[in-house]
Amino acid sequence: MRVAIVHDWLSVYGGAERVLREMLKCYPEADVFSVIDFLSAEDRAAIGLKKGVVTSFIQNLPFSKKTYRSYLPLMPLAVEQFDLSGYDVVISSSSAVSKGVLTGPDQLHLCMCYSPMRYAWDLQHQYLKESGLTSGLKGWMAKALLSFMRIWDFRTGAGVDEFIAISNFIARRINKVYRRKSTVIYPPVDVDQFSMGSSRENFYFTASRMVPYKKIDLIVEAFSGMPDQKLIVVGDGPDFEKIRAKAGSNVTLLGYQSFDVLRDHLQRTKAFVFAAEEDFGIAPLEAQACGAPVIAYGRGAALETLRKDTGVYFSEQTTASIQEAVRRFDSLSFSPDACRENAQRFAPDRFRREFTDFVTESWRKFRLNREVAL
Repeated sequence: MRVAIVHDWLSVYGGAERVLREMLKCYPEADVFSVIDFLSAEDRAAIGLKKGVVTSFIQNLPFSKKTYRSYLPLMPLAVEQFDLSGYDVVISSSSAVSKGVLTGPDQLHLCMCYSPMRYAWDLQHQYLKESGLTSGLKGWMAKALLSFMRIWDFRTGAGVDEFIAISNFIARRINKVYRRKSTVIYPPVDVDQFSMGSSRENFYFTASRMVPYKKIDLIVEAFSGMPDQKLIVVGDGPDFEKIRAKAGSNVTLLGYQSFDVLRDHLQRTKAFVFAAEEDFGIAPLEAQACGAPVIAYGRGAALETLRKDTGVYFSEQTTASIQEAVRRFDSLSFSPDACRENAQRFAPDRFRREFTDFVTESWRKFRLNREVAL
């Protein structure tokens, strides 16, 4: 098979890029396409990009390195300009636009879908509110753009032969938006980097980029109202100062920290606290890989990555619900070995095996159907 992988954009080494890394281990000769590529040499090495990346015209537009998202209206045109006619299998790695590439009837297009375009579909109102675009001329322009993106996104869904969803939660969203079935293959979690600690200490822990949907402010407020409990927070972002203003004396905000500091806290913490509704959510699994149980919001993919013996859920994104879950957690006991065992279900070798099997079988069926048609 001649394989092309089309990624939305390459700007930082995040969750989607970890999946891309494992895809390239499965298909090291694949060519990679992306709307933009501004990765550092370190991130490029981490992903395993040994070839050059084919980028779109947006790569050369003014200020595209820092403001590439502002070129969203041009991205449908950009991905449609990629010439993929020389490939048998096209794999789009998509949470936004890459699945809109053009393929022919003799090409198999598989989409690794992290989510349908969130800000254009069910999270539109939340996005507009957080961006201050609910009214005025800019608000109407944003709504018009998102309406166009929804029409384009739905239409391009028809060009995908088979969808892969990163969780059952996303499989339901794919079905809701595109009316298409999908196969669930959970993303890889590098559990070998997160070894277990020797003892647990009397503090709770959370780590995240400080943006609204992560709900770090709720966690900080909840623990500030429980002065007998200690919380340590790692992470930085646009909401850092606002969150620090809400922190009580029992809450310590460390800001951005190195990986070693993050892992050290995961190895020692009593429990990891997670309040976001995530499409997959890698952080709770990294915590479990260190033997730490998790207190998580009971929506999204967290329902798929925790077990009854590895954590507890809270039912609402409120301080009261978090506090109740913490009190309930204190009355229970959890085995670090069970947490570690659960995390190992999501190891990279499992992803590579399932992904390769899926692509191979899809290609076999595609060729068979093509031969029957002839």
